[in-house]
Parts: sequence; C-alpha cells; structure tokens
Amino acid sequence: MEQTMCNEIERYTAFLHESEKADGTIEKYVRDVRSFVSWIGQEALCMEKVIEWKESLVESGYEPVTINSMLSSLNSFFKFIGKATCCVKFLKIQRKLYRSEEKELTKDEYLRLVKAAEDKGNERMVLLLETICATGIRVSEVKYITMEAVERGIAEITLKGKIRTIILPGKLCRKLRKYAGKRRIASGEIFLTGSGKAINRKQIWASMKALCKAANVDSSKVFPHNLRHLFARIFYKVSRDIVKLANVLGHSSIETTRIYLVTTSNEDAKQLDLLGLVS
Repeated sequence: MEQTMCNEIERYTAFLHESEKADGTIEKYVRDVRSFVSWIGQEALCMEKVIEWKESLVESGYEPVTINSMLSSLNSFFKFIGKATCCVKFLKIQRKLYRSEEKELTKDEYLRLVKAAEDKGNERMVLLLETICATGIRVSEVKYITMEAVERGIAEITLKGKIRTIILPGKLCRKLRKYAGKRRIASGEIFLTGSGKAINRKQIWASMKALCKAANVDSSKVFPHNLRHLFARIFYKVSRDIVKLANVLGHSSIETTRIYLVTTSNEDAKQLDLLGLVS
C-alpha cells in the first residue's frame, strides 16, 4: 500500500502545483500526508484508521489548531484520490477571545530585531524585516519584490489565480534601490543569496532566529508570519478599515482577517480602565 500511496502523493503534489498553490502550502500539505502514510504503514486505508490517527495526535499533545490543519491536508488528499469517505471531522475549537502575549511580537521587539541586524552588518536582513513588516506580504511573496516593482512603487502578487497590488512605501523603495545598486542588481528579484539565487523561506527563518539573542526577543515569537500579524494590527489601528486590510493581506474572507486582530486581555483591560467607571 505504501508504494501505491507514494505514487498518489506524487500525483497530488503535481495537482497542487497546477492549482498554483504557494510553495509553502504544498510543502505543508505533502508533509502532513506523508506523516499519515508513514503512521498507517501497510494497514488498509479506512475512516476508522484516520480517526485513530487523529486521536493519536491528541494524545501526543499536538495543539487542536495544528491537528485540524493536518486533517485539512489529509482530507484534501483523500478527495483528490477518490477516497472522500475517509475524510474525518475537525476537532471543535472554542473561538479565542484573546491573543496570547507570549506568542505576540510587539513593535518594540520588531525594532530590536532590526537594530540587531544592523549591528551585525546584515543589511539584507534589515531590509527583509522591514519589507515584510511594512507591506504585510507573506514570506513566500518576497520573490515579488523586484527592481521593477521598486521603480513602480507597486508589487503585483499572483497567488492562487488571483492578482493583488501591494504599495511599497517610498522610504522602503529608496532603501531597496540603494541596496540593489550596491549589489549591481538592475532587474528581477532583489533578495538573493551570495551565489545569486533567490532566498528561500528556510533561509529567512534561520536568519531571523539568529537575531533573537542579540535582540533579547523570545525565539518563539520570531518567524516571518508574525511580522505579517504585526503589520495587520498596526494597519488596522491607523485605518480602522477591516475590508481594506483584508484586501491588502489577500484574504478572501474577513473572518480570516479578524483572527489577526484579536487583542490581548491586557489591551482590553487598559481600555476598561479608561472608562473611569471605578472610583
């Protein structure tokens, strides 16, 4: 069965590429499917085994949201191979009213990361941090930051068959233009490795983690997507327009955008104090 599944995974991977899924999404879907295939081994595929796998994930201490994400990948795969009867329901998760402060990257911590990159003389990392945080792009969309985009002040991002326009702040464009000039980059992608290849998500992730100690920021908070969350919170505080924010982030549903804007309990407590209802 394993060999048959491996062949199906190859077909599924090709299907995801044809569907124009982001590289990171494809990598995650395939990783989740391979995890299940490795777990089930030579046993016959059926819904009962999938439920058993789901229960094993719970017992292993995986977060419910992580389990549901893995099940989503698996259900997608089952539908593709004509085994929709093996799809299982997600775990029920109570909607969180507050965001955990332990996982939230603050603006001050972000600025400390930028300063740490500057102190290390890592100009590319400084600009990567500023570009992702100042535009709200996904790490997989860094490749769309090209010299052509900088000259126009606009990056056009194509993802999942959709095109969205991202405005690049003038100050950022000036810094990117100067950086590219020093590296003789006249066209194409700006963020390249020393060998001239496009920088990938793993390299960006590792470079960010390397700044944590010098910046005195908990490493659990430091990953590219948290910069996108920080952008969303600050953008909303300025604009108070969730529809515009959803468009900028490329969300098809405002409900997805709302997740980015969940406040911490401390933030709400400060707002309550301002009401002046306790003498």
